[in-house]
Amino acid sequence: MHSNLRPTPLLLALLLAGTASGQKKSAAPPPADDRLYAIISAVSPARIEADITRLAGFGTRHTLSDTLSPTRGIGAARRWIKAEFDQIARSSRSKMVVSYHRTMLDSGANRRIIKDVEIVNVMAVQRGRRYSNRYIIMAGDIDSRISDPLDFTGDSPGANDNASGMAGVLEAARVLSQYRFEANIMYVGLSGEEQGLFGGKFLAETAKSEGWEIIGVLNNDMIGNIQGVDGVIQNNSFRIFSEATPVDESEESRRRRRFTGGEVDGRSRQLARYVARLSGQYMDNLDAMLIYRLDRFGRGGHHRPFNDAGFAGIRIMETHENYTRQHQDLRVEHGISYGDVLAGVDFDYAAKLTAVNAIVLASLAWAPEPPRGVSIKGAVQPSATLSWQRGSDKNRAGYKVYWRSTTAPQWQQWRWIGQADDYTFTHLVIDNYLFGVATVNKDGHESAVVFPGME
Repeated sequence: MHSNLRPTPLLLALLLAGTASGQKKSAAPPPADDRLYAIISAVSPARIEADITRLAGFGTRHTLSDTLSPTRGIGAARRWIKAEFDQIARSSRSKMVVSYHRTMLDSGANRRIIKDVEIVNVMAVQRGRRYSNRYIIMAGDIDSRISDPLDFTGDSPGANDNASGMAGVLEAARVLSQYRFEANIMYVGLSGEEQGLFGGKFLAETAKSEGWEIIGVLNNDMIGNIQGVDGVIQNNSFRIFSEATPVDESEESRRRRRFTGGEVDGRSRQLARYVARLSGQYMDNLDAMLIYRLDRFGRGGHHRPFNDAGFAGIRIMETHENYTRQHQDLRVEHGISYGDVLAGVDFDYAAKLTAVNAIVLASLAWAPEPPRGVSIKGAVQPSATLSWQRGSDKNRAGYKVYWRSTTAPQWQQWRWIGQADDYTFTHLVIDNYLFGVATVNKDGHESAVVFPGME
């Protein structure tokens, strides 16, 4: 039994209280999987540095830049990314399919699309052994920009924004391709982010139309800067941005939440908590900051189109941004160097955040399907009862029930209950806590927590 709180007599009473129906309670899975430590150790800062250097070396990766040159522009960059994915696929221990994902935009699609342009994402899908339609996605952006978003010829190395995120995606693919998973993992370089999130919109639309079951999208956008514009230097924390509740929920769901809670417990928020929990368990000297906001104030990223389509999606990024290194023409003014160049990237830090992604992808891809039909009851009673559909997933060892105080950002307590389909917390008033359920496999890998009524 795990706890982030010091046990008190009352807490111990709560932990010991409760009943579950169904099959006899089975032994709890191990608390850790040593393979995740091996994955962390395999992430290479040197390879990430080489990839960021190569991407910055294309001069510009602006969405509207040259597509024919073998050495400059977004066309050369995406061909190199595909070649890297192809090489990874050839050495993979599991089937990996690499492809382009293309759509055309006409001039005038928005004010930043001033000529017809093809939006091209580069995808590598590592096929799972069991769940052919379930996907966990790690994304980075291919494109870059400078001060004028319409300048597609000037030098725009985009070393941190977002060669760092793209390099992280490539490195995660290299490391995880040596493992076999139950669900599909998609590694993708998205295009058109700076011009309007077009690559993400196109991929989210494809996923929606083809009925993909997306467990989560990890959008990595700027994972290499440790020196903030305010002078703070810090390499032991990172931010996770997540939306509170689904934007596609029904009016009935919104109405019900007013009376039952869940204002900060949507799918994306549970995914953010999952990342924070796992990084806290496996990563040394690295703190996750849960940011209760879709993205930075007034700004956007490529997880948003997936949120708009109803999928769980979060943004993972550095804690301290440096605005003199973002969207800036290369220049020196008043002794300040402007521009997104290699000197502004800490490759060891980028490797840390890449490792966070890699263990989350692995754990989710090994995990069984989440519980379905989670509900709760207990109004005007000295107890609270969770129930769910047990399902037929052979990869399941059992379930954990989670709870926390209503103001706590992270799940505070859990209890292993095995192969049951309900659980009653006795002598615990439902009004004062929030509850959830996760499915667990025999190696201890969990689904994201499912909040009652918020699947």
